[in-house]
Amino acid sequence: MSFERSSGILLHITSLPSYGGIGDLGPAAYEFADFLAAAKQRLWQVLPLSPTGYGNSPYAALSAFAGNPLLLSLEKLAEWGWIDADRIAGLPGRSGNIHFDEVEKQKMPLLEEAARNFLHRHNEAQLTAQWARFEAYCRTNASWLNDYAHYSMLRERFNFACWNEWPKEYAYRDPEALSRLEKEHGEDLAIEQVIQFAFDEQWSALRQYCAEREIRFIGDVAIFVNYDSADVWTHRDIFDLNEDLSPVRVSGVPPDYFSATGQRWGNPLYRWDVLEERGFDWWVDRIRRAHSLYDLTRLDHFRGFEAYWSIPAEDDTAVNGEWVKAPGAALFSRLNEALGKLPFIAEDLGLITPEVDALREQFDLPGMRVLQFGFSNRGAHNYLPHRYEKNTVVYTGTHDNDTTCGWWENGATKVEKSALKAYLHPGREGVVWPLIRAASTSVADICLFPLQDILELGSEARMNVPSRSRDNWGWRCPEGVLAPKLAEKLAELTVVTDRDFVPKDEKAADG
Repeated sequence: MSFERSSGILLHITSLPSYGGIGDLGPAAYEFADFLAAAKQRLWQVLPLSPTGYGNSPYAALSAFAGNPLLLSLEKLAEWGWIDADRIAGLPGRSGNIHFDEVEKQKMPLLEEAARNFLHRHNEAQLTAQWARFEAYCRTNASWLNDYAHYSMLRERFNFACWNEWPKEYAYRDPEALSRLEKEHGEDLAIEQVIQFAFDEQWSALRQYCAEREIRFIGDVAIFVNYDSADVWTHRDIFDLNEDLSPVRVSGVPPDYFSATGQRWGNPLYRWDVLEERGFDWWVDRIRRAHSLYDLTRLDHFRGFEAYWSIPAEDDTAVNGEWVKAPGAALFSRLNEALGKLPFIAEDLGLITPEVDALREQFDLPGMRVLQFGFSNRGAHNYLPHRYEKNTVVYTGTHDNDTTCGWWENGATKVEKSALKAYLHPGREGVVWPLIRAASTSVADICLFPLQDILELGSEARMNVPSRSRDNWGWRCPEGVLAPKLAEKLAELTVVTDRDFVPKDEKAADG
């Protein structure tokens, strides 16, 4: 589907310089929205907002539906009257990278305390309206919220072990055991629900603030889900599992130029035949949830909707995998039927076949182009602006790339540097802003820049190194760097490349 010509910035919520040691939905998020508006940016792209599991990766989520509690602003909860301001004093500050273990250890008990206070004080005048919204929220989200609350509470109760290691009655979801849990630990389950309600309240408020400034959110949906997740624990029938609940086959990508053994991601695979028989009900619910959170949705690993690499679960590498066809066309047809034509962006990076292109084109989805990929050889020129189509989303880099400065200094080859100089003539100002201008002046409907590139930061600001299992996702934007002059510089480029928002009445006057 066609998109309004616009540009925006990629910045995950955790990367904001918020109080408490991790970016959240509090004041720093609103300050960043003001910067976007001043810079005439109309899009804010975030990574998945889900609670994270192994490695703190937003792509290794504990739920495809829930919000990450660590994104909650304690400052906002204090404003609501859920927790006293002195209880949140002394937390880590607004600067420096995230120390996830420390943040979780300090923040989660305070969030649980605030949620418990809300449960006990909800009859107070200032909280009655929120209580009515909480009850409505629980009814609206009952299809996933109750199971997530059970999963989250049990996971903590059993020392954060994977659900298949819990006592058998819980791993297999024995109805009597779950009923007994609800009777004995009803308040603990309610606290999990309240925390999710608070997440939605804070996210909705930020989204409304952005909408008033003509800023839309791009969210992210990973195609696969974690084995250790509320989704697999709750919906074992739609995943390819053995009788002992272990995966039969898992996800990944085949060996290639970069890895002789491929990548074994380890996510359980879907039983697509079961899903299709049921009208893809779980996927309809999942995308409905995403549509309630975002204005546009990026579909990660889009090629997996056409065919996915299936690896025997007992294998340590991806070498012995095989391509298996997926019912992508049937799925997207069903989503359009159930939810209307949805604004998807297809993440079609890597080795893409004609069949994958055909699936994307069948549903008129824009693909992605990353400028850093465009300079290595003639085959890479598909990523350069002279090869773009209008229905395209272009990035200088993504969360998986080094920053543009870091790439240029540490990763770009002599061939790439020579090609970039011939293509862009960067001069004394360096390569970052010439690449930003190349994206902005292209015919692509949407261009997006990681904030690290806008700030011209080096490899120290990289968000993720895909081959590294630790020390990712921790970068935070330094305080005080989003200066008015920087917003003005970006705004001037946005106006001259026709990516700024023009109200309808002004368009009519121009016409």
